[in-house]
Amino acid sequence: MTIAILGAGAIGQLLAHQLASSGCQPLLIVRPDKCCQPLQKFTLETRDGSYCRMFPCLAIDAAATEFSNISLLIVTLKAYQVVNTLSALLPKLSQHCQLLLLHNGLGPHRQLIPLLAGRGLSLGTTSQGALRIGERQIRHTGSGITQLGDITGPAMPKKLQSQLLQAIPDSEWCDDIMPALWGKLAVNAAINPLTAIDNIPNGALAEKHYQQQIQTVIAELVKIAKFEGLSLDNDTLLQRVNQVISLTATNYSSMQQDIQHQRLTEIDAINGYLLQLAQQHDVELPVNQSLVAQVKCLQTQLIRCSH
Repeated sequence: MTIAILGAGAIGQLLAHQLASSGCQPLLIVRPDKCCQPLQKFTLETRDGSYCRMFPCLAIDAAATEFSNISLLIVTLKAYQVVNTLSALLPKLSQHCQLLLLHNGLGPHRQLIPLLAGRGLSLGTTSQGALRIGERQIRHTGSGITQLGDITGPAMPKKLQSQLLQAIPDSEWCDDIMPALWGKLAVNAAINPLTAIDNIPNGALAEKHYQQQIQTVIAELVKIAKFEGLSLDNDTLLQRVNQVISLTATNYSSMQQDIQHQRLTEIDAINGYLLQLAQQHDVELPVNQSLVAQVKCLQTQLIRCSH
């Protein structure tokens, strides 16, 4: 059973190393320009030392026969890359290939479901920290819980579940993954846009100036979650957000980093996803609306300046 990882960014590389440590040799699916050799060296830095491993790499535009033995495809792309990339790749995958999406935010799974042709789809969230310091070199910056669960189609085979749970530290399988995903969505919705807009580390959000905005973001998220059939506790989510702010005080969010490096952000899959649901249910979320507008304006300005 071959496990492949689509997206060799920080989290993709971290999972590859963790799978390798447990005795599984994952395949990395990369862009054609990144597939210079079929076997490439990747380096993981941890507090215990540095580890170098060789991983097989396959270009995403390779012939369909190269993908036929993949049993599980772990997708660690940016949220906005998922649907277009998988639309081209799905016809090459076996009908029995299971997909696992691991990205910030929500939304791509809804667009992907009609394209699955009977394949199983699982979703996950991780609070592990990884920093990319080179093309094929990362630093493990923090431990955290990883939660996985099925969302539609055939369930992930138990053998694959066991491989993942054995390989990934502090991981668990959830019969209902949606509450976990919404919990992570709350953290991202509260922290990412504010840190990106004001160009600040996470810890700055502990200031009183930001706390009212954070409380309103969470209140709006809880409100729209009810329309989706989810009962979330406002106080619990606020406590979790402020805990993350405290534990990652010196860190910069992924959205802040995207803005600083003049890249597209995942705003559409985070606060933007809440707005999509709000429109479906004819509800207004003014604070989230404002944050989305500000991030998109900033994003457009910075990208325009880079050209």
